[in-house]
Amino acid sequence: MTASTMAFRFSAKRGRRDGSVRGFGELEQAIMDVVWGAGAPLTVREVLERLNSDRPQPLAYNTVQTVLEILHRKEWLTREKDGRAFRYTATRSREEYAASLIDQVWATGADRTATLVKLFDELGADEVAELRAALAERADGGRE
Repeated sequence: MTASTMAFRFSAKRGRRDGSVRGFGELEQAIMDVVWGAGAPLTVREVLERLNSDRPQPLAYNTVQTVLEILHRKEWLTREKDGRAFRYTATRSREEYAASLIDQVWATGADRTATLVKLFDELGADEVAELRAALAERADGGRE
C-alpha cells in the first residue's frame, strides 16, 4: 500500500468535519513530489514545466495553478509573492506526510506491533540497518 492511498488523521482545521483528511490525489501527489524535490520555492510555471517534462499529455497551466491553490488552502504549501507570480514551498516534509498517513492506521485500532512487523518485512537489509541505528540513537536520547 502506498502512502498516497492511505487515509490519515489531521486537525479539523485542515481536514474534513470529522477531523480526518484523505491522502493526496494523484495530481496533488505529483505536485507535492515536485515541490519536495525542488529544494527551493517554485512558481506555477516551474511546477508545470517539471510535471510536463515526462508526460505524454501535458497539463494546462490553470489546472496546476488550481491544485497549487488547493494545497495552499489545505496548508500543505505556503506562498510568497515574487513579482506578479507566487512561489510555493511545502510546509511539511515528505516524511511528515508519510508519518501522518501511518497515524491513520493507528487510529483504526490496528495492532501496532503486527502492523510494524508487516511493514518491516518489506524493508531491505540496508533499510533495516538504518532503522536499527535510528532506534538505537533514540534509545540513547540522541547521544552518540
